[in-house]
Amino acid sequence: QGEAYRLSLQRRALELGVGEHVLFHNRFVDLKELCEFLGAADVYVTPYLNREQIVSGTLAYALGSGKATVSTPYWYAEEMLAEGRGRLVPFQDAGALAEQVNDLFSQEAERHAMRKRAYTFCRSMIWKEVARRYLEVFEEVKQERKSSPRPVFRAKTMGAAPREVPQPRLDHIIRLTDDVGIIQHAKYIVPDRYHGYCTDDNARALISVLMAQDMITDTSAITNLACTYISFLHHAFNEDNGRFRNFMGYDRRWLEAVGSEDSHGRAVWGLGEAVALAESDDIRAAAQSLFEKALPALADFSHPRTWAFALAGIHAYLRRFSGDSKVRRLRDELAHKLFQKYQENALEDWPWIEDTVTYANGKISQALIMSGRWLHHDEMLRAGLRSLEWLMAIQTDAKGHFVPVGNNGWYPRGGAKARFDQQPIEALDMIEACLEAHRVTNDPQYLSYAQRCLEWFLGRNDLNAPLYDHKTGGCCDGLHADGPNRNQGAESTLVCFLSLLNLAQLRSDQTSVENEAESETPPEAIVSG
Repeated sequence: QGEAYRLSLQRRALELGVGEHVLFHNRFVDLKELCEFLGAADVYVTPYLNREQIVSGTLAYALGSGKATVSTPYWYAEEMLAEGRGRLVPFQDAGALAEQVNDLFSQEAERHAMRKRAYTFCRSMIWKEVARRYLEVFEEVKQERKSSPRPVFRAKTMGAAPREVPQPRLDHIIRLTDDVGIIQHAKYIVPDRYHGYCTDDNARALISVLMAQDMITDTSAITNLACTYISFLHHAFNEDNGRFRNFMGYDRRWLEAVGSEDSHGRAVWGLGEAVALAESDDIRAAAQSLFEKALPALADFSHPRTWAFALAGIHAYLRRFSGDSKVRRLRDELAHKLFQKYQENALEDWPWIEDTVTYANGKISQALIMSGRWLHHDEMLRAGLRSLEWLMAIQTDAKGHFVPVGNNGWYPRGGAKARFDQQPIEALDMIEACLEAHRVTNDPQYLSYAQRCLEWFLGRNDLNAPLYDHKTGGCCDGLHADGPNRNQGAESTLVCFLSLLNLAQLRSDQTSVENEAESETPPEAIVSG
């Protein structure tokens, strides 16, 4: 556009018959050459068309060079050319501009007087005088501070300030969601309809959008998504046997009559969190009704991770309805089953519930910690903390980054720990367990480890490869020995989203506490001088 404008001016000069009197320099003019041009000029013209022009470097140089100036009345020119230091003409009035230029050429005495006024005015703008004014301001501030001390601002270094957390984004979650629910898999960022839907992911998605409701301004989008996911869970529940089905094809046909115990536990977890988090009475009521129907089947389950998922949902539900004695009794029963499993299998060098460390390990520790806390069961609480610290130790590389147990072989007692494939769900479960441990102990080591797990998503891992996609808000489906699995499916995207939400909420809570603490600090403790 700049080149087209220059060429149009050349054509205009020829059309007006002044081509022999105008020079166009098609190059950048440095400051030295600019000053030479200004020195050779008798009159400087600055005909800007925009009144809101707040600065003009060439106008400042022209006045500093002592030039007579004619200008349109943009804001900067009005200030600089006041008190006879130049002349102003209306915008887009070529006749007035020509008249003032000709008048200055015909009145040499007036032109030189204007030049002198401009030059004198700009003496205070040369660098030597600007530096002098800075020194005067510094001295004024110094003297004022001596007489009236003020609080000292202490900037936080990277070591003291919480590390940045990317802003959670719903973009990819919305992309994966249709009017049925959230689609399980993706080819890169494109939803893969071949595999359909599952209860596991819709339960996680329900938690995700309700946790995000305070961070997302579009409340209608949150409500619509939450309704979609609860609707899926409602349809997944089989009233005849009291169990959730898990897998549904894209053709909306269920692929099984009964889903896994884990999928039932995750559904209870999602519904319990919905009861605790939902701001809408209608959404809460819908979640509560289904939550209550799903509870009876839990008593007959035998898988410890199912108990752990269910306990997370039950504890969330009891945050809202702490007096529900039926749910409290079920919590006690499941918590003691999980603790008994730990007691039967744990050894000093293997404080774990099984002979193989497999998946969703942090959720086991989290369930023991929160149950031990709320049941006032010290041994159960210590078991949860001990197992968590052991998981932290075995999943930390010598370089200090998080290395989840790989699913290509897991970690058998007495055997080698699989390095790959590393799954995003392990990072989330460890984050939630660490935050629960911090709530109980106030020990900062758990916050540091939670941050380490989040950084695994962001590239602090074995391959220094980020799994989180800042553009889409999605997450790669695991870390393989040869790099990230670039498909951004529902499970990985949701657990990364939940990880970001958990750490963002922690940052918000920490900031609130720090601000409150600073406001209560006695003034004499933070002044200088």
